[in-house]
Amino acid sequence: MLGDSMNPIHQFKGCDLLALNVFLAVAAHRSFRAAAKEVDITASAVSHSIKTLEQRLGVRLLNRTTRSMSLTDAGERLAARLRPTLSSLSHALQEIDDLRETPSGTVRINASEGAVRLVLRPLLARFLRTYPQVHLDIVCDGRLSDVVGEGFDAGIRLAEAVPQDMISVRVGGPVRFAAVASPAYLAARGRPTVPQDLHQHDCIRFRFDSGGLYRWEFARHGVQESINVNGPLTLTDQPLMVDAAVDGIGIAFVPDHLAVQALEDGRLERVLEDWCPAYPGLCLYYSGHRHVSGALRALIEMLREAV
Repeated sequence: MLGDSMNPIHQFKGCDLLALNVFLAVAAHRSFRAAAKEVDITASAVSHSIKTLEQRLGVRLLNRTTRSMSLTDAGERLAARLRPTLSSLSHALQEIDDLRETPSGTVRINASEGAVRLVLRPLLARFLRTYPQVHLDIVCDGRLSDVVGEGFDAGIRLAEAVPQDMISVRVGGPVRFAAVASPAYLAARGRPTVPQDLHQHDCIRFRFDSGGLYRWEFARHGVQESINVNGPLTLTDQPLMVDAAVDGIGIAFVPDHLAVQALEDGRLERVLEDWCPAYPGLCLYYSGHRHVSGALRALIEMLREAV
């Protein structure tokens, strides 16, 4: 059993916090390369750190092959014990750091690429000039990630996608989706008048990072329609969907702001406009059970001012 024959105090002295953080990063990512990016060292340094940690503890923590990596039973137990311990230590240090007058430290944000472009990009330069001691670590992620479990300070998502146990702050106005197509496509194929007409059209589908396909959602006068569309093209990038619609490939369903320029210059036209209502906009959200750093509070305040 892990630790039965070891002196815990002696072992703690024998392995520094960096080695323990490296191990947790490897445990989370199951990859030396991904862990190296998280802790900002080389993959070879990660490998050496894990090997040294295993030697000090006298037990194998990882099962490694050329194709896969997994935790041993000892590794699972160690990771389960370390996560809350190192998290508490990190929060304690952060609380002391927050006693400074100037916000500092790293803020890790998880958000979709669209949310980053719409909400964060317009104020990044100003925020970093105002708070030069803050480092923003922004991960663009199309999945609905567990921000707490994956070590993020906050996430940004549509209000309807924010978990109920999170504290959320509105950081953007209402969001509206637009069904759009090129004039040439509409001239050749006609215009859909109700969502069900889309079954007779070529649609440009969107695939989430999780692998699932987005069902197009429409509403009018209290009637809601969810359509599983078909078409010749599926993409994971919404700006590319706009480009594909401009090229006449089919109808795209994208956030309104992505299509504004093409709509204004006539390269695209709206369809089913009265079936595309506005929805609650983007929210920044974070756990109410974790310490909110001064740096994250400063970012939230600037986002609020920009709404």
